[in-house]
Amino acid sequence: MRRDVFQAIADPVRRDIIGLLASDTMTINKVAEEFNISRPAISKHLKILEECNLIIISQQGRERYCQIQPHNLVPAFLWLDQYKKLWEDKIDSFENYLTELQTKNKDNE
Repeated sequence: MRRDVFQAIADPVRRDIIGLLASDTMTINKVAEEFNISRPAISKHLKILEECNLIIISQQGRERYCQIQPHNLVPAFLWLDQYKKLWEDKIDSFENYLTELQTKNKDNE
């Protein structure tokens, strides 16, 4: 099965794993300790992240370490960024509407 970055970040557990690894390289056991799900489930999530090239898992002695590859998140960032202006415009429009309503309510008091 061919996977991509969007499949990887679609799952909230995988997004949380990415968040953990963004600050530090961690062993698989350390990653698993952060979640209330089974070790095999964490291993499956890590495998998907590795298949999507978002993490590298390397062996050092008896431990396996997970390290994020943040540059591979760029396609998702670029895709989301194209909608940033749209959402900012919608939020600005909503804020203006709320301000207008508040002004009308004050005028009616």
